Amino acid sequence: MKKLLLTGFEPFLNFTVNPTMKIVDELDGLEINGYKVVSRILTVDFLLSGQQLLQLLEDEKPNVHISLGLAAGRYKVTPERIAINVKDGDADNVGNRPIDELIQPEGEPGYYSTLPIRKMVNKLIERGFPSEISNTAGTYLCNNVMYEALHYVNTTKSSIISGFIHIPASHELAIEHGKVPSWSHEDLKNSVITCISVLDSNE
Repeated sequence: MKKLLLTGFEPFLNFTVNPTMKIVDELDGLEINGYKVVSRILTVDFLLSGQQLLQLLEDEKPNVHISLGLAAGRYKVTPERIAINVKDGDADNVGNRPIDELIQPEGEPGYYSTLPIRKMVNKLIERGFPSEISNTAGTYLCNNVMYEALHYVNTTKSSIISGFIHIPASHELAIEHGKVPSWSHEDLKNSVITCISVLDSNE
C-alpha cells in the first residue's frame, strides 16, 4: 500500500488550539484512497521543524507528503502553490525570530508544490467546500517546512509528491478569538480527506 505522510502543527502565538493537530490525529492509521496515513505533529520552531520533517521523510519514505497549517483569518481551504526561501516573522514557540533569513543558503529562491492543487480545489468546490489556490504561504513556519520538504525532494531527486495546505480556524478557535472566520471540525477534516481523494486521480 502507498503511504501518505500527513503533518500538523502544535498551537502557536496566541492560538491555544491548532485544528491541524486534531485532524492529523484522527486520520492517523486510516486508509484513504489507497494511501495509509501516517500522521505526525511538528513543533513551532524555526530551527527544529524542518529537521523534524526531513527526518520523517527519510524514515517513513512516503509516496506523498502533505503538511497542514492554520491560516486564521482565511475563510477557504487554500492549497499553496509555492514556498519561498525566506524565514521571517513573529517569534516561534521558543523565541526564535529570524529576520530576512534564508532557509537554505544554497537553495533555489522558490519551489512549486508538486501536489495536484488545481484538482484539489476543483474537487473541494464540487463537494461544497470553499477553496482556492494560494500564491503565498507567508514566511512563518508553514512556508518554512514546505520549503524544506520541497528542497529535499528537488535536491535528492526524490519521487515524493509534496506540498502544503492551509485551513481556516475551527469554531473552537473562533469562539476564543472573536472575529475570525471559522469552519466546523468535521468540515475541516472532510476537506482534508477530499484533498487526499484526488491523489493519482485523472479527473
